[in-house]
Order: sequence, then C-alpha cells, then structure tokens
Amino acid sequence: MSNFKFMLNSVVDKIKSFFELKKNKRSRHIPFLASLCVAIPLFLALYFDNFGKGLMASLGGLVILYYQPNISFGSRMLTLLVCSLGFTFSLGIGLIFSFNPYVSAIVLGFFAMGIHLVTTYFKIKPPGNFFFIMIASMASCQSYNLEMIPEKIGFLFLGTMLACFLALCHGLLTIKKEQTTEIFVIQIKKGKFVSLIDSIVIGVFIAISLIIGHLLEMKNPYWIPISCLAILQGISKQHVWERMLHRIVGTFIGIGLCWLILLFCDTPLSICITIFVLQYLVEVLIVKNYALAIIFITPMTILLTEIGSSFTANTEIIVSARFLDITIGSILGALGGWFIYNQRFKHKATQQLRKTSVMMRKK
Repeated sequence: MSNFKFMLNSVVDKIKSFFELKKNKRSRHIPFLASLCVAIPLFLALYFDNFGKGLMASLGGLVILYYQPNISFGSRMLTLLVCSLGFTFSLGIGLIFSFNPYVSAIVLGFFAMGIHLVTTYFKIKPPGNFFFIMIASMASCQSYNLEMIPEKIGFLFLGTMLACFLALCHGLLTIKKEQTTEIFVIQIKKGKFVSLIDSIVIGVFIAISLIIGHLLEMKNPYWIPISCLAILQGISKQHVWERMLHRIVGTFIGIGLCWLILLFCDTPLSICITIFVLQYLVEVLIVKNYALAIIFITPMTILLTEIGSSFTANTEIIVSARFLDITIGSILGALGGWFIYNQRFKHKATQQLRKTSVMMRKK
C-alpha cells in the first residue's frame, strides 16, 4: 500500500509540474523586445511581399534572447554583437555544406560539438548553444544555392542588427534605473575533459538526429535535431526526462492549438499578428513553466517555418509531421541526456581521455 501511495504521489507531482509557475527574475521588457525583434521583419516582409527574406531576418532577431539587462551596458551590447556574428557564422556553415544531406549532418555534429565547447568554456548563460545549433540545423536542410548564400546571410545579419538597435534603445532608456556590478557575462569555466565529453555526446546525437530525419525522408528533418537539442539542455538526468515528457505533451496540446489558430488566421497579416502574440507568451512562460511554454512554441514555430512560405498548405499533414519528428527528437535527446548524466560512463570516458592526453604529450 505504501508503494502505491508513493507512486500516486509521484504521478500527482508530475501533473502539478505541468501547471506550476516558477518565480521570474527576468526583466519584464525582454518578452516585448523579443516579440518586436521577431515581428518587425515579418511585417516589413508582408509590406514588400517577400516572406522568405523576412523570415530569415526574423530568425536573426532571436539574438535578443542573449541580451542580459543585469550586466553593464557596454558588456551587454558587446555580448549581443558577438552572438550576432555567431548567428551569421552558424547560418554560413549550414548553407555551405547543405549540398549533401549526410555530409551536412556530419558537419552539423562537429559544429554542435565545437559550439558547446565554446559556450561552456566561457559559461554563456541560457539559451547558451541552442540558437547557434538551431540556425545551423535549419540552414543545412535548405536547398543548396551558392549564389543565394551571401543574400541569406545578409538578411539574417540585418535581423541581428535590428535586435542590437532595439537593445541599444532599451539600454539607453533604462541605464539610470539599472545599477550593475557584474562586468561581463562571459566567465571561464574549468573541467575541460567533462566539457569535451558532453560536447562529443551532443555532437553525435545531433548528427544522428539529422541523419534519421533524412533517412525517413521528412520534409523538414531539422525538427528532429532541434527537439533533441532542446531536451539535452536539461541540467540533470531527471530534468532531461521531465523536459522530454513536457515537450511531447506540450507539443501534442500545441498542435491542437495550432489547428484552431489556422481555422481563424487565414491571411498573412493575421499570421504575423499571431506570431507576435505567441512570441510574447513564450518568452513570458519559458522561465516560469517549460511545459506551458511548449504549448505556444509549437504553433509559433509551425507558423514561422511552414505557413510563411505557403498559406494553402495541408494543415493536417503539417501538424502530424511536426508531432512525429518532435517526438523522435525528444526521445533521442533523452537518450543523449542519459549518457551526459551517467556518472559511470562519464568517469570511464574521462579516464580514457586523460590517458590519451598523457600518451600524446609523451610522443
């Protein structure tokens, strides 16, 4: 009977975690800033009737999520500029190697490993490596066109510069209200072998995720590595499994919400307004409750990536495909998280790397 009560309490706690709202220490301005950075390029694209370029600039606007109001004004702007360059580099890597799906998957794996090493070494705060790998993953699945690469990079960079400009305006307006003692957001983190093992695991699973997407001949296979990466952001083994469960359930509910949205939002203008509202809700909820945020992330990403190019697409096919690849990616992410947070595996891998390092030094 005691075991049954324990299991019942555990299930109740899991259900409560779907609705529990954590305290938010984040600046209240960030959600609105993020919504503007994503929506302004879309409204401009709507005006000039070119959603393809607008979506690329909108993607660059996500760099605003690396904006840290709790550090000095100069440091936060420098961080944004460095991340903007990282965004353009990520897009370039993905586009250049998109000529072959399996080559691009292998390159993406090495890129994910390198980005995780860099962001971990300098202890960059969340979202950390996520958007760099996400952009590279999405770019690697685009049709290869060497002549269009500079143009795409240019529009993404314009989106990042818009975000930097809005961040500059925000900083100038609030600089007297905010007193910070932290000099710079980047701090050195030790433990190179541990970081290297984590980076290798992430790189391998990201590459495998994209290869699986290509083998299954999915229309947009990048959803699998993006979902895998989102789960790998967990800070413990339990957190990884919770994120997997939250993401799958949240995606299922979010797909239903997306279906309802598409019933009423059948024009480009209504889609742009909806994306603005959804982005705001996501940024408000993401630090309070991951599961609730996923409910709104799902329709927002579907609208951005699918509906932006075609407003007459079959919505049933779109939402069913998204649920399938997000579920596959989430399961792969949970499996990768098991390797990252398995102490026995981590200990053996660390010992092997140290032995290899000593042998290479002797040679």
